Amino acid sequence: MDNNYQEYKDEGLTFSKFKRLVKDLETTLSADDLQKLRPVVKKAIKDDVFRKDEMGGSLTDLTVSTCIILIEELGLKSAAIISLVLYRPVIHKSISLAEVQKMFGQDIADIVSGLIKVNALEMNESAMASDNYIKLLISLAEDMRVILIKIASRLHKIRCAERYNEQYRMKLAIEVSYLYTPLAHKLGLYNIKTEMEDLYLKYTDRESYDYILTKISESKASRDKYIAEFIAPIDAKLKETGLNYDIKGRVKSISSINNKLKKQKIDFESIYDLFAIRIILNSPLDKEKAECWQVYSIVTDMYTPNPKRLKDWLSIPKSNGYESLHTTVLGPESRWVEVQIRTRRMDEIAERGLAAHWKYKGVKSQSKMDDWLTNLREMLENNSLDSGEKLENFKLDLYDDEIYVFTPKGDLHKLPNGATVLDFAFSIHSRVGSTCVSGLINGKNVSIRHKLKNGDQIEIITSPNQSPKQDWLSFVSTSKAKNKIRQSLKEEANKQVEIAKEMLKRRVKNRKIEINESVMMRLIKKLGFKTITDFYIKIADESLDVNSVIDQYVDLEKKDAETHERHESVSAENYVPQSLEYAKEVTSKEELILDKNLTGVDYKLAKCCNPIYGDDIFGFVSSQGIKIHRSNCPNAQDMISRFGYRVIPARWSGKSGSSYTVTLRVIGNDDIGIINNLTSIISKEAGINMRSISIDSNDGLFHGNISVVLNNTDMLNGLIKKLKTVKGVKQVSRMS
Repeated sequence: MDNNYQEYKDEGLTFSKFKRLVKDLETTLSADDLQKLRPVVKKAIKDDVFRKDEMGGSLTDLTVSTCIILIEELGLKSAAIISLVLYRPVIHKSISLAEVQKMFGQDIADIVSGLIKVNALEMNESAMASDNYIKLLISLAEDMRVILIKIASRLHKIRCAERYNEQYRMKLAIEVSYLYTPLAHKLGLYNIKTEMEDLYLKYTDRESYDYILTKISESKASRDKYIAEFIAPIDAKLKETGLNYDIKGRVKSISSINNKLKKQKIDFESIYDLFAIRIILNSPLDKEKAECWQVYSIVTDMYTPNPKRLKDWLSIPKSNGYESLHTTVLGPESRWVEVQIRTRRMDEIAERGLAAHWKYKGVKSQSKMDDWLTNLREMLENNSLDSGEKLENFKLDLYDDEIYVFTPKGDLHKLPNGATVLDFAFSIHSRVGSTCVSGLINGKNVSIRHKLKNGDQIEIITSPNQSPKQDWLSFVSTSKAKNKIRQSLKEEANKQVEIAKEMLKRRVKNRKIEINESVMMRLIKKLGFKTITDFYIKIADESLDVNSVIDQYVDLEKKDAETHERHESVSAENYVPQSLEYAKEVTSKEELILDKNLTGVDYKLAKCCNPIYGDDIFGFVSSQGIKIHRSNCPNAQDMISRFGYRVIPARWSGKSGSSYTVTLRVIGNDDIGIINNLTSIISKEAGINMRSISIDSNDGLFHGNISVVLNNTDMLNGLIKKLKTVKGVKQVSRMS
């Protein structure tokens, strides 16, 4: 394939990367696979398949780089690699799916088919359409390798995000954070999950990212010295045992450090657990657990452990196959240090997730390892559910820690932490959950709301008179329970609606009234109902009197008739459509554009981050309407990761005229006159007014909050720059 490099060189593909792929393919694919693949690729190159344009950049580089990630970082073998190489030739009809099936087998044809279904969704430009994600998840569930290929593709794209335009980069960051990071987490791809989280921070809050990166670099020498000092006595003791092992220290991720800084509201120097020590054993399979516990004993004999921080994933591994023993011990200088103990096999699974299982157990075992995909399928099969609710539940289930509980017969059930007796009942069967009235835990009667603990043995008590209630949704935590409850409530509501419709129809007929649907719709709206279903449910439960509704309908219809008779004609030249007047008024003051150049849409600036003209922003659809947030808002990552389908693109227009209030945090030496110097600078700045100032003094330092009114980020950045030049000022920063 080297001869074809000339075809690629203008596609952003380096020669070293091309050679690397060729070498990987030669070691990963059999001679027979290579022989069959070569003419297909040559024909595809001739047909210009890999040179089609795409918003995200070079397709050649994307295909080659994704293949390298699949081989080198995920450890995938021939089927996934061949499928990815064949995907573009198939969609551009250089080779048919039937020919793929005939030449390479059904397994590869199925993966290519899954990729076609998933990637077809990307033709839709809607940034975070929830329906697309539902379809995406259904397609992904067909074969685990489709998920891994998509994760590898997105990993390459987010690594190269700086080469894309700002709008596409933001869309990519949201998509990665919302879907692919939790997928990587659930599949045990911790290295990839961490890298995606770090890159998300890099492209949404560059200032925080660069600050932490610089601090990590500055503290490297002292950190390396401490790690060496911590490891030395453990290493000496382990050598006496004759165990075969490696010890290494690793720095925690930038995103996890950033989360710690924000959550604990501390400075970088106050973080003690910046790193973890990992001890990796080369143990035979039958001695793995014993040798891990032996190392644990040595470490805790040497350093005092924190019993609350022991995490034993040796006895019961995580659902994604993760096995390890974690403990936190008190090291030199009274600093807490996390120690992870695992074997080489466990470490490979921790690095490569479920993909590594296939190396040990074969591809066919993937169905046994992945019960969560089965649960996901069950959730998606219920078409009556709101797609946004499904995605939210899917997201929550991905991140929940798990507990292990037992049936009276001793069968093991895995549930998210915080699950209740009712969640357990639904995990057994929908009918059991729907008729559950209480539970027996270790022989003691508890309510359906009771939260379960690790090791509980539970017996479910049912009653034929029981049925799902609306308040059940407030305390169940699993998506299966929520979906089944909603489904039952919706079915019951539909029955009640039909009864109410029939009742209204009969009463109207008795009074010999012809119903005008448009008048009835206005009456329903006038009565304060948001949906017709809500209206009929109130009639069904008799909280709304049918005769009263009919009387109000008759009155409204009568008023309409009278208004129509009094209506005077207006000449065409004097008539101005109200909607056009409104549009003119809105457009004249439009400073911000939502989504696809929509104007005249009502929005509010979020108070949690107070965006101003010029900030990088996004829109978020909340229950109070559309809120505009800064891209580096403290709540942005949580909103995007949990409710990505509510995020809409937003940008400032070319018109800036509004005034915005910004609060600056100033820290400096508590010297006489420094406040005067600060206020003097602000007063001299054209277009900037000071609203308030509050100062606290402590230990020779002052901490001040200064609120100013200005028009845009250029004015703000200029002011911050000038304030920093005042003698004695140590820090000036914008508060969220």
